[in-house]
Amino acid sequence: MIVVAGTGAGCAGTSTSAPVSITVFGAASLRDALEAAAAAYESETGIAVIVSTDSSTTLRTQIELGAEVDVFLSADTKNPEALAAAGLVDGAVRPFAGNGLAIALPAGNPAGLSSPFDLARPGVKIIAAAAAVPITGYASTLVDNLAGLPDAPAGFAAAYAANVVSREDNVAAVLAKLELGEGDVGIVYASDARGARSVTTIETPIRARVAAVYQGAVQATATRPLEGHAFLDWIAGPEGQAILADHGFVPPP
Repeated sequence: MIVVAGTGAGCAGTSTSAPVSITVFGAASLRDALEAAAAAYESETGIAVIVSTDSSTTLRTQIELGAEVDVFLSADTKNPEALAAAGLVDGAVRPFAGNGLAIALPAGNPAGLSSPFDLARPGVKIIAAAAAVPITGYASTLVDNLAGLPDAPAGFAAAYAANVVSREDNVAAVLAKLELGEGDVGIVYASDARGARSVTTIETPIRARVAAVYQGAVQATATRPLEGHAFLDWIAGPEGQAILADHGFVPPP
């Protein structure tokens, strides 16, 4: 969890108001960007931003179980829209960022992979995420797109699935295993691959590329809904977009 403390605004006389804070649940791939955004927002507004990051699906489940949160920033559209359908969102769900996918390898590329089609090579160890995690859905689309290319080997998608040796809780855990050399390859967000020091990537054919859409929402049970909406507006606005861009994100499509 990332916590950025704020001092709040002082009252007249000798009394001081309690610090104002909001709680933001964010996808694991947003961790570094949200740390920077929280610090910038607190500096600008005096409002503390308490950030907790994990798989978007895990965070959605926590919200459904009653977790106190003001803003949910998801790596997909499915999870926030599910909360909206359940009446757990205040106002509209809105896109605030986009991302790409990267085929990531440990530094040194010990398996000697050179093409996306090498993911189907016998014996390649693929680190993936759990089925419900958003990156898995995006990765499945990428695999299907690769399988549909004219030069794809027969049975590419099935061979890829057979090579998956580990399923992690979120994309950050996938990347961590790759950085430790515990697998040969994994599909992660482009922003994560860009920020990692110990991975390299294989270029993905343009016709197979997948765009990830990140959506956010203020929760119906938010303790500070007005402040939550203000933060969501800010992260989707010029200042928030500049911070996201610095961490490898792109504007939402």
